[in-house]
Amino acid sequence: MAALQPQVLLVEDEPAQREVLTYNLEAEGFSVRCAENGEEAILMVNEALPNLVILDWMIPLMSGIEVCRQLKNRFDTRNIPIIMLSARSEEVDTVRGLETGADDYVIKPYSVLELMARVRTQLRRAGVAMAGGALAFEDITLDVESHRVCRNDQELKLGPIEFRLLTRLMERPGRVFSREQLLDLIWGRDIFVDTRTVDVHVARLRKQLTRFGGDNPIRTIRGSGYAIG
Repeated sequence: MAALQPQVLLVEDEPAQREVLTYNLEAEGFSVRCAENGEEAILMVNEALPNLVILDWMIPLMSGIEVCRQLKNRFDTRNIPIIMLSARSEEVDTVRGLETGADDYVIKPYSVLELMARVRTQLRRAGVAMAGGALAFEDITLDVESHRVCRNDQELKLGPIEFRLLTRLMERPGRVFSREQLLDLIWGRDIFVDTRTVDVHVARLRKQLTRFGGDNPIRTIRGSGYAIG
C-alpha cells in the first residue's frame, strides 16, 4: 500500500490556472482531481470525498458560491475544508464567501507558494496527516508504509480489511462515513458485499483498538454510519 496522499479537488475553468495549480499541488505530494464547472464538482464529490476543495468563484453552470453552499449544507461534506479563489477583492465579496462556508478566501492574482501554505494549514486543521505516510489520532498511530498500528506504544495486530478501515477513518477524524461509502472505499464498487459485513469488521477493529485498554474511539452514528473521534 502506497503512502497516503491527501485528495484535493481543484475546481477551476481556466486551463492555464488549472495546469499550474495541479503541477504545484502534485509537487507538494497531493493527489489532484480537477473539475471545470460547478455541476462536475458536485458529481466528483459524490463519487469520492476529497480531503480539501480549491474552488474558483466564477465557474460555469453553477457558481463557486453555490457549490460551497451545497457542500457545507450536506452532512457528509460539511467538514471538508474549502479554499475559495476569486478575482473579487471587495470586502463584501470576501465576507459573502466566508459566510457561505468557505474556510479561506484567496484573491486573484495570488502567490502559488502562499496558496500551497494555506492548503497545508487547512489540512492540518482538518486532521489530515501526510508526513511519511503516517497518521495519528490521539494515542493511535498508523504507518501506511510499514502497515503498523500502535496505541500507547503497544503494537496492534490488524487484518488487512481492519487496517484499511482504520486508515480511512483516521484520514478524516470526525467525518461520518456511511456503510455504503466504506464498502466502496474498502472493497470497491465492483464487488457485492452486504453492508452488515462493515459492522462485523468495525467490531473486530474496535476489539483490537481496546485490546490494551483505553476507550473505544470509533463512534456509531445511528442511521448514518461510523466515525473516529
